[in-house]
Formats: sequence, C-alpha cells, structure tokens
Amino acid sequence: MSQPPEQVDALVVGAGPAGLMAAEMLGAAGLRTVVAEAKPSPARKFLMAGKSGLNLTKDEPIPRFMSAYGPRPPALQAALAAFGPREVIGWAENLGQEMFTGSSGRVFPRAMKASPLLRAWLARLDGQGVELRRNWRMAGLGDAVEFDTPDGVHCVSAGVVVFALGGASWARLGSTGAWTDLLSPHVALTPFAASNVGLSIRWTPHMRPHFGRPVKGVRLHAGELESRGEFVISSSGLEGGGIYALTREIREGAPLYVDLLPDWPDMKVQEALARRKPKESTSRFLSRAFRLPPEKRALLMEFAGPQPEDLSRALKRLEMTGAVPRPMDEAISTAGGVRFDSLTEDLEARARPGWFFAGEMLDWDAPTGGYLLTACLATGRHAALGALRAIS
Repeated sequence: MSQPPEQVDALVVGAGPAGLMAAEMLGAAGLRTVVAEAKPSPARKFLMAGKSGLNLTKDEPIPRFMSAYGPRPPALQAALAAFGPREVIGWAENLGQEMFTGSSGRVFPRAMKASPLLRAWLARLDGQGVELRRNWRMAGLGDAVEFDTPDGVHCVSAGVVVFALGGASWARLGSTGAWTDLLSPHVALTPFAASNVGLSIRWTPHMRPHFGRPVKGVRLHAGELESRGEFVISSSGLEGGGIYALTREIREGAPLYVDLLPDWPDMKVQEALARRKPKESTSRFLSRAFRLPPEKRALLMEFAGPQPEDLSRALKRLEMTGAVPRPMDEAISTAGGVRFDSLTEDLEARARPGWFFAGEMLDWDAPTGGYLLTACLATGRHAALGALRAIS
C-alpha cells in the first residue's frame, strides 16, 4: 500500500536563484517550506555564472533597466519595479556581501564569486527552517507532486507550489527544459529558443591567425537592437556580450551589421578616403588612415573582399553574412517558456490555483549584464508574495 503524500505548507521545485528567493520569502513568513532540487547541489548555474565575476544586477534607472526586457507583461514589470537593482544590492549587502559598481553600471560582489553569497543565503534559509532536499527530481503532477528520490518515489502535497525549474540551456547544470512535458497540460508554453548565445560562422583560412582576438571599439546592430559591446573572434564564429545583446533579432533572421569606426562620422570617413595615395594597398591604407587593427581589417576582408567596391559602406555598415546562433544548450539563457497570459499578475496558473511560476522558465528575454539574475530574483519574490496572498 502506497504511503499518503507528505503535507507541507509550501513547496518550491527548483533551487536556482528564483526558487531560493521564493523559499526565502515563504520561510520568512513562517511557512513550513520544502525546496526540491533535482541535482546533488543547489544553484549550479548561478555558481557557474559567478566563476568569472558574479554580475548580480545593473545599476541604472528602472525605466532604462526595464527596456532591456522583452516581452514586458504587467507581472514582470511589477516584479522588477518592486525588486530592481537597488533592492537587489540591498539584499546582497544584507547577506554580508560587500558590493561595488563598475564603470559600465554592472554590479558585483567585492569577492567577485557567487559561492560566498550562496553560502550565506543557504545559511539564512536553514535558519528559517527551510528544508532543501537534493536529488529530488519531479516525476509527476496531480493533487500532489511526485518525485523520484534516492529513497524511491515520494509525494508531497502543499498549500502552495512555486515552480522555478529554469530554462533549457546548460543541461549539464540542470536546465534541460524537460519539465515542459509535465506542465504543458496545465499552462500555455512558448517553445524555447537560444538567447545570449554565440554565432556560428564558417571562416575562410585567412581568419585563423585572429582566433581568440577581441574586437573592441565597434557598434553592432541587428533589426531594432544595437550594441556597443565588444566580441571575440573564435574558431567557430563570434562570442561575447556585444553579440549576445542582439540574439533576439538575429534568431528572427535579422542581418548582423558592424560599424568598424563608430566614432567616425560618415563625412570624416569620406574625407579620409579621398586622401588615399595612388596604388596604396587596401590593408596598408586602412592601417594608416584609420588605425584599423589587424582583426578589424581581417573582418572587413572576410565579408567585403580584399577590394571592397564601396569601402566607406564596408567600414560603417559591414554585413557579417552567414552568422547563425549556436545550439541552444550552449546559450547562457533561453527565451520562451510559460506564457504570461496563462498566469495571473501574481504569477499563479489560471487553470491550477495554488501553482506559481518564477525565473527563467517564464517567457521573457533579456541580455547579459545583470538583467538575467535580477529578473530571476524578482519573479521568485513576486511569485512567493502571490502564494502568501493565496493562503492568507
């Protein structure tokens, strides 16, 4: 005879930043809260993101901050308005983490790593009585949530459930998107797509010496998006923040253009071209007249040829043809997921009262630079507050 489901006040499925923030809010309210995590340890993607410096948020005015997100339904806007950059900084400082803001407005812990913050966070949750259960993989949904655990199948019945199951990139860290099969009967879903991902380009042999070189001082644009960030020429294509910021338009088929001389007005470029010496090679001229470094000259030759018919256009609007997004599992994040129109403004499923959703599993998109983590934290908090209202 099977055991009856375990009864708890609140269940959080997923121990990434969105799930842990939801658990913090629920535990602080005195609810008996259980967090179920499929992996042996929590917040694996969070820890990986912090290896090169944990960019927790972006310190800029809320209207400008919100403009980075797409789409921006009312529930996401409300979550970010209530827990935006200033609140994220204060929350991290309250966990004993000294924060600093870089010249670009990006905010980091002084320690740069994610692990000190995570240790302090888990200690806070433990002090609230929140129970973290590792290697618990969601296996079924009904009146109770069924898990495959090291001790066999276990069912949990909760007053409220917050799902924070992540997107569909970096499968080795737990974000597989496999939850869609279980949840698709209950909420509407937008198919996942790669976001903040590098581009594949089949280079000609002359590009090989430039693999690994950063390209700085450029302006990139695709469709309605523009970026002044740098990127790196890799053996497989292009990587880096400047490229990631344009993923949304590139995956919709918009061509990618680069302005190799963003601080040169068109007239100044034309004047320099008019002074070109007779019989001077294109490469030598570009180096002399524009101080164009080897990697920029190589890109111009790759996409416009050794003797561009319109050199002015090639310098200011070079189309990088053949660039396509890398596979989704290589993406930093994903767009798509649970559609907001199947949720209330409290992030509660319209078809399943008592079920709430948070984090990257929601259908929103944003570039790197602190926007991703802030939205995960903000929606985790927002979903938990909705859950508390539902059971009050």
